Amino acid sequence: MKIHEGSKLLFIGDSITDWSRARPIGEALFDSLGTGYVGLVNAFLNVTHAAQRIRVVNMGVSANTVRDLEARWSTDVEALNPDWLSIMIGVNDVWRQFDARLQTENHVLIGEYEATLERLILRTKPRLKGLVLMAPYFVEFNRADPMRKMIDDYGAVVKKLAEKHGAIFADTQAAFDEVMTEIHPMGIATDRVHPTLTGHMIIARAFLKAVGYPV
Repeated sequence: MKIHEGSKLLFIGDSITDWSRARPIGEALFDSLGTGYVGLVNAFLNVTHAAQRIRVVNMGVSANTVRDLEARWSTDVEALNPDWLSIMIGVNDVWRQFDARLQTENHVLIGEYEATLERLILRTKPRLKGLVLMAPYFVEFNRADPMRKMIDDYGAVVKKLAEKHGAIFADTQAAFDEVMTEIHPMGIATDRVHPTLTGHMIIARAFLKAVGYPV
């Protein structure tokens, strides 16, 4: 596995990452990491890599866009000094263009999305041992669906930035697409965004596979 022994691994993102994590910092006892994919990743690491003492922190915040990440980056990432950082952001950047289409001030268009995410990468990567960029996803079969198509475009930006800056790319959309051949989207995410436990397991597995965990 690529994550180094004794590392602090910080996850940041929106509600999919947050998933009822503790405040102000999601870490340590009980369900402080939330009950979603971050908690599942931590459980896998505890069960099979306990000797490596990997410290997991969850700093997801519901409804966040990449703009919101930038606004809290100094306190929620830099001040916590992670060794490894995982970023999954983008679904709200896209979603607000559909469910709040007239509130254009809340729309994060793809050019702003790419520029902001790249600023955060450049600002942080020199301090890190490892960076994982996770694609946003939409649990929808039809790739011609307007929101699915836009999510795919934003995911392509994440992949491009990962390749450009030597980060690990976790293709969560591809992971969902694979499972959707057998399980209907309603069994994975009833609103096509917020996952069931099965959906969170898909995300956790995509992350673990990307960092070389044998799943």
